[in-house]
Amino acid sequence: MAMQPASTEIATRTASIVEEFRSLEGPLLPILHGVQHAFGHVPQEALPVIADALNISRAEVHGVVTFYHDYRKEPAGRHVLKLCQAEACQSMGSDAIAARVKQLLGIDFHQTTKDGSVTLEPVYCLGLCACSPSAMLDGEVIGRLDDEAIDEIVEAVRA
Repeated sequence: MAMQPASTEIATRTASIVEEFRSLEGPLLPILHGVQHAFGHVPQEALPVIADALNISRAEVHGVVTFYHDYRKEPAGRHVLKLCQAEACQSMGSDAIAARVKQLLGIDFHQTTKDGSVTLEPVYCLGLCACSPSAMLDGEVIGRLDDEAIDEIVEAVRA
């Protein structure tokens, strides 16, 4: 029975977020952003509430959540590290950077460390092509990554 109150809380908060954004033209994305902001991810229990309120299918809501990389099905770690995987960064060694980060953290893309300190995500262009390879840590862009910079980033997110 402990799951029932959580589901009720999710449904109630989601309904409130839906009401806040439903008057917008094309409200689904703002609603999903609001839900993710409220919960740290888009819980499965929120999908039917959103679908019913917008008179669309649950499959449509699920499709949008899974199509866009910024929506999470699980809560992120305390830090989110996004590594650019676009062509300019690849040409400057982002594959080696990604391999090093994955090895240091012991996780792959779309995973969170066991201690919950960091979530690792790929991103496809941060607009720092002239400073590649690049990353984004908690919304702050970092260019010209090398082994030393990666070591500092990993140390910072593990602290």
